[in-house]
Amino acid sequence: MFFRDRRAAGRVLARELSAYADQPDVFVLALPRGGVPVAYEVARALHVPMDVFLVRKLGVPGHEEFAMGAVASGGVRVLNREIVEALRIPDDVVAEVIAREERELERREREYRGDRPFPDLRGKTVILIDDGLATGSTMLAAVTALRQQQPARLVVAVPVASPETCDAFRDYVDDIVCAITPDPLYAVGLWYSDFSQTTDEEVRQLLAEIAQQEPARSSS
Repeated sequence: MFFRDRRAAGRVLARELSAYADQPDVFVLALPRGGVPVAYEVARALHVPMDVFLVRKLGVPGHEEFAMGAVASGGVRVLNREIVEALRIPDDVVAEVIAREERELERREREYRGDRPFPDLRGKTVILIDDGLATGSTMLAAVTALRQQQPARLVVAVPVASPETCDAFRDYVDDIVCAITPDPLYAVGLWYSDFSQTTDEEVRQLLAEIAQQEPARSSS
C-alpha cells in the first residue's frame, strides 16, 4: 500500500503540483466521486478554487461498455460520428441515449452543486483530478468534453496510474502528473489502504468546505 486514503493521496499529489500554487487563473476540477477527496486536498494546498466535473459515457445500445460519446458538466455533448455511422445507430436511438444520460447528469449536478452555476473556465489553467487511472477511458471522455470549455491549459493529475496510461495522456493534455506509476498496476484500489467508496454526502461536504475558503482567499 502506498496511500492511506484518498485525502492522504491528495496531499502527496499537491506537492507534485506545487508550481500551480497561488495562481489566479488555476482551477481544480474533480471527477466524482472518488476524485473529490483527492482534489479537495490539492485545491486547499494550492489555494485555488475547486468544483466537480461530471461525465456520463454514451454507451452503444446493447454494448454499453463501448462509448459512442459523452455528456458532461456545462452542457457539453461529445459524439463520435464515425462510430455512430459505422454501427448504423439510428438518430432516434442516439437521441434517446443522450436524453437518458443527460437526465442522470442533471440529477447528479443538483445533488452536488445545487443552484451554483458551472464555472467559466475559458482562458484558465484547469487541473482535472481523479483517484487513479487504469484504462483512462473516463478521464479521456472528460478531457474531450472539457476542451469545449476552452481552457487555456489542461492538466490531468492523479495519485496513481499505469505507466502506459500516464504516458498516453501526454498526447491529449498540456501536462500529466502521476504521483506513482507502478508496473504492473493491477488495480488502482490496491495502492490505497482505505479505498472505500466516497459517498454523495462526503462530496457535498467537501465542496461546501472548499467554497467557504474561497472568500478568504479572494480577500487576502
